Amino acid sequence: MVMMAGLLFMTVLVIVPFTFASVRYVVLRSGRPSWLRRRLAARSPRSGVGLGATVTEELHAFMNANKRVQIEQRHVELVLRDDVQGAAPPRMGIDLDAGTAVIRRRG
Repeated sequence: MVMMAGLLFMTVLVIVPFTFASVRYVVLRSGRPSWLRRRLAARSPRSGVGLGATVTEELHAFMNANKRVQIEQRHVELVLRDDVQGAAPPRMGIDLDAGTAVIRRRG
């Protein structure tokens, strides 16, 4: 009985957010119904992962310690600073000796 309750709890943790994320994706892509699309588009974040992906990753990390290390590494990379010297090729550069400036578009 306890095992069944635990399985049901884990299923709800994964299935419900995944269903909401799927419905949100379909509404945003199709544009119908328009009132719901406007509400979702106004409230959706510009970057980051959704609730369903976060819950799935945390559940995966609970089962597998290597996933926890991967999530922590992702958080560390978000905090680290990007240096211009570390980029290859550089997006911008100024050569004072030659008197040239290089600016590249992203893309």
